[in-house]
Amino acid sequence: MYALLIGIVLLILGYVFYSQVIYKNFRVEPERRTPANVLEDGTDFVPMEKQRNWLIQLLNIAGTGPIFGPIMGALYGPVAFVWIVLGNIFAGAVHDYYLGMISLRNNGAHLPDLASKYLGKIMRHIVNLFTALLLLLVGTVFVTSPASLLDGLTPAFMNHRFWVILIFIYYILSTILPIDKVIGRIYPFFGAALILTSVLVGVTLFTSGNIANVPNFTLQNMHPNNVPIIPGLFFTISCGALSGFHATQSPIISRTVENEEEGRWVFYGAMVAEGIIAMLWAAAAMALFDGQTLSQIISQGTASAAVSEITMTLLGTVGGTIAVLGVIVLPITSGDTAFRSLRMVIADYIGLAQRKLSSRFVITIPIFAISIALMFIDFNILWRYFTWANQVTAVIALFVSTAYLFLKDRNYLVTLIPGSLMLYLVILYLLTEPIGFNLSMTSSYYLSAGLTAVLLFIFYYTVTQKKENLPADSELLNDHLPIPDSYPELYKEYQEYQEAPDS
Repeated sequence: MYALLIGIVLLILGYVFYSQVIYKNFRVEPERRTPANVLEDGTDFVPMEKQRNWLIQLLNIAGTGPIFGPIMGALYGPVAFVWIVLGNIFAGAVHDYYLGMISLRNNGAHLPDLASKYLGKIMRHIVNLFTALLLLLVGTVFVTSPASLLDGLTPAFMNHRFWVILIFIYYILSTILPIDKVIGRIYPFFGAALILTSVLVGVTLFTSGNIANVPNFTLQNMHPNNVPIIPGLFFTISCGALSGFHATQSPIISRTVENEEEGRWVFYGAMVAEGIIAMLWAAAAMALFDGQTLSQIISQGTASAAVSEITMTLLGTVGGTIAVLGVIVLPITSGDTAFRSLRMVIADYIGLAQRKLSSRFVITIPIFAISIALMFIDFNILWRYFTWANQVTAVIALFVSTAYLFLKDRNYLVTLIPGSLMLYLVILYLLTEPIGFNLSMTSSYYLSAGLTAVLLFIFYYTVTQKKENLPADSELLNDHLPIPDSYPELYKEYQEYQEAPDS
């Protein structure tokens, strides 16, 4: 019980105090005009108020990850709480904030363009590949998981295929229509469902007395089920602690933020809220199941089976059904923006303006055709590839942030330290897992350390050389990307509007 309460308190304190350190290190300029104002296009660049942006950011990043991940992470025991709290405060929230703010300073640029600017042009192509792969996997996975949950709640004719088709239709609409027409309007209702579900699970854990079943947080009992922690824990629990998927979502909101001061609440604050959600679900899984039982439930029907079991046990049939509906909101509100983000990433990469509906369809149709094909691959295989690609993306985003801070003479250790840790872990995961090289863990520890050291040296040499050769008026130091090729006409129109006497 105390582990859950202390963890939630620490997350809140992390926002109150450590986010101030991160905020001041960035050196926010409240008077600076944001992309939402300069590049307003009525589709992706749309000014929206602070609380609306926070809610959309929370729902964007909170897919099934902060529920499915912590439920599976409960197999590791109370050490899962340690990773959620420390990972969230010092890695995940920092990752989300800096990537969102650096994007905001660069016309709402997505990760591939930022990687090109701060890490080198060749990285643009590499990161585009990883980002596209990750977003495709996220969108596809977040069709399957809510469809499975809905299938268990509805009549026989509304089967898994029925819900897959319906969810795909919604995803297509949310991908092509202006952000304030669909996502901006229905997300407040989805947000209410998310918050209600989390509150119901948390409160019922205590009122039912089940909280007493959570293992005591001691050094002897921190990891009771003998499941190898390294590297598994850091990939099982990503959302809620550190997730590269968020690097694909923060730029969406960087295009709608009206003032730089709002970034701390919108980006760092939303991640802390996701961490609290993750803590509640991890505690629920530990309270209701021992390691063996939880493992059997997950193996029989993925984590969605455990979600149904937890909600029905804690809340009864009616309350459990309402809670499951709240859980269903999470993957749907990440799947829709995953596809939307993928459309924008591809559009930026090929230089195709997205103001016209026909231009959005040109990119959207092939995306969904590929996603439908991926539906025929086993969910568990997709999930393993997703978890690795997800954390590789987090590493790239942290090193983009480190390069930015280094070039600007800021404290870059706040991103370099978590970035280096995750770099080591993604290499170790690739070397040891069946989806990678399946090498022995012992030899992989040393090989991973060596490869990490080499990559860190290359990174240090690259950014040092870049900094030494920068002219004083370099755009790298002045926080400005030239207006993308796809926006000159739009930008010119908006500038004329701004300069008009009656504007």
